[in-house]
Amino acid sequence: MKQIQSHVLDLTEIDGNGELLCPECGNKISPDDCAGEGYSILDIKVEKQSLDEVIIKCNKCATAIHLTGFSLLQKLSGTEIEKLESEKEENDLCYFIHV
Repeated sequence: MKQIQSHVLDLTEIDGNGELLCPECGNKISPDDCAGEGYSILDIKVEKQSLDEVIIKCNKCATAIHLTGFSLLQKLSGTEIEKLESEKEENDLCYFIHV
């Protein structure tokens, strides 16, 4: 009977565009893998309407990988959205001043 390995990876500590290597076998796991060749999603955990953790399985060695760090990424995304909205409001204000 083969023992299944499990690892926790924090996405905030990964450089690049979310692509990572399986910590057990080195298989490339990419968010662009739409065919599901490199990994399979086992579970998605949501806390207070935000993504908390995604558990994936490497399709090469069957290692379970717990991906965390989504809350910080969502906060950064939220900050960027707020910045864009405030810039839009400023542009709208300028438009009304010139009317």
